[in-house]
Amino acid sequence: MEKVCLELENIELTFLDEVILAIPRLAVHQFDRIGIVGKNGAGKSTLLKLMNGQLKPDQGQVRRFADFAYFDQLTSPVEDEIEYELRGKLAIPKTEIANFSGGEKTRMKLAQLFSNYHEGLLIDEPTTHLDAAGTQFFIDELMYYYGALVLISHDRYVLDQLVTKIWEVEDGHVTEYTGNYSDYVEQKELERKQQQEQHEKYVKEKSRLVKAAEEKMKKADKITQANGQMSKKDTKAKANKMFMTKSKDTSQKSVQRAAKAIEQRVEQMEAVEAPKEEQAIHFHQSSVLQLHNRFPIMADRLTLKVENKILLQDASFQFPLGKTIVITGKNGSGKTTLLQHIISQGEGLTISPKAMIGAYQQMGYQFTSDKSVIAYMRENSDYNESKIRAVLHAMSFTGNDVNKNIRDLSGGEAIRLVLCSLFLGKYNVLVLDEPTNFLDVFCIEALERFLAGYDGTVILVSHDRTFVERVADDVYVIENQQLRLKS
Repeated sequence: MEKVCLELENIELTFLDEVILAIPRLAVHQFDRIGIVGKNGAGKSTLLKLMNGQLKPDQGQVRRFADFAYFDQLTSPVEDEIEYELRGKLAIPKTEIANFSGGEKTRMKLAQLFSNYHEGLLIDEPTTHLDAAGTQFFIDELMYYYGALVLISHDRYVLDQLVTKIWEVEDGHVTEYTGNYSDYVEQKELERKQQQEQHEKYVKEKSRLVKAAEEKMKKADKITQANGQMSKKDTKAKANKMFMTKSKDTSQKSVQRAAKAIEQRVEQMEAVEAPKEEQAIHFHQSSVLQLHNRFPIMADRLTLKVENKILLQDASFQFPLGKTIVITGKNGSGKTTLLQHIISQGEGLTISPKAMIGAYQQMGYQFTSDKSVIAYMRENSDYNESKIRAVLHAMSFTGNDVNKNIRDLSGGEAIRLVLCSLFLGKYNVLVLDEPTNFLDVFCIEALERFLAGYDGTVILVSHDRTFVERVADDVYVIENQQLRLKS
């Protein structure tokens, strides 16, 4: 039997009187490989910090019986010893950390993590800034790791490759599922179908009981009417038939009692809600925004440089109308530079004069105007209120979130709002640079539905393998200063 490396028992963690986590018991065993999933703000990172001892619960105990290392996506790396071979494998530059890119900082922290053996690893979003090669390195290092792994990730491919259990964090509670992410999705779909069946059964039984109660009451009313229609001259007969009348009264009351009993059964029935359905969302473009060029964005022998470094040399391409084009390549190959060149409609490009380009770029979004989320969306969209609310809901703006002041939004919320405004905005070409970074899995899946329902042309950069497979019509790769279409 595998030993317990870490245990949480009777945990309660609150913030401003709101319960963030309530956990009766969770355990991490010696060779567990656990993936933590949940919406942004659900408490995933909080749970990991509890396990690492950085946070103390208001109630309950966290017991560690093994040596755990902790990887935090938000902290900057510090100068530390790194295994020479790992430094080479991860191409970590020999320069000041202050000059590192986001991807280089992540690779350095991973090299430090893997330079020493630990019995357990607590890892929070390790692949956010990594390219495909960096992500594969991470997978390869952990594929045969001999210890307990607890991993938060929005990368479904990484979760499928590395974990055998899923912890779902929702409404302060943690539910455990056996298997990798794909297995978890299958189990959730089975739960949804079972809930739908139980809901239909509940509705059918409730309808049957309500109908039966109504029929009983009608029967009681008929008996009342029959008694009321007896004339005065029937009074003597009625007196002579006291037993019969009494019998009728008794019958009426018993029918009413039966009806009341059925109504009580209906009230006592445990309601089964219908499962939430993810609605397909379509973004119809107005005739004013429609493009008619077969290839609204083209280049003929385009050369791109950054300072003295050539990123693209004599590159030619034609991006077709209405397609989702994904550009891939290693960190530093020129993907973001190419997107910025398209956004600014730079030299060497032929772009349709009717192109209205909306852009999402990798940066910290901070709103300065003083208005609510819903008011901001109304100002930046021609769509009706119900469509705007549906899109916001899909991106996890639920309940009172739509009334939040946009200046008070967190970084993740601001990113989600920018993406919503792009799909609902007055654009016919969207340019998206790593749009899945900092989104939870559920928002990534909503973004996939957005792209499926979008009529315009989309050019995007992403290292998320599953996302690319689901949304791309064409995939291009930048390598050796060339942009080529992958077959």
